[in-house]
Amino acid sequence: MFRVMSLTALFVVCCSQSALAQQMIIYPAKGQTAELQQKDEGECTAWAKQNTGVDPVAVAQTQASQPAAPSGPQGQRVRGAARGALAGAAVGAIAGDAGKGAAIGAAGGTVAGGARKRADERAATAQTQQVQAQSQQALATYNRAYGACLEGRGYTIK
Repeated sequence: MFRVMSLTALFVVCCSQSALAQQMIIYPAKGQTAELQQKDEGECTAWAKQNTGVDPVAVAQTQASQPAAPSGPQGQRVRGAARGALAGAAVGAIAGDAGKGAAIGAAGGTVAGGARKRADERAATAQTQQVQAQSQQALATYNRAYGACLEGRGYTIK
């Protein structure tokens, strides 16, 4: 389980970095000066934000602040064992052997707690992947708008 959670956290970090690393290459195809290019890039940034509703800095911060899946023992098995032992002891007391009932209940509760933990981990992983996909889509939309603005001003975009 720890490997799955570690791989998930690594995936999130790598994807966040790749989104930031996919910066456009802008070439002043019509001989624009560096000052004009900087001005155009600033204006196109504002235009792309306004027209897409996407702020790439906010998207990157959202990705960076996305919590990683829990990586250590969270106590689901212990709590499951305790609940199972209580229920087993009650049933065992009625049947005449509370200790045996508690032991059986604790074993069943441990299994149930482990299943609960795995389900929680799957849900956290799915949520992380969904946020990542939405962020990537938002950045792609922003980049298309930004590139269109710069191309309209005579730059070549790669």
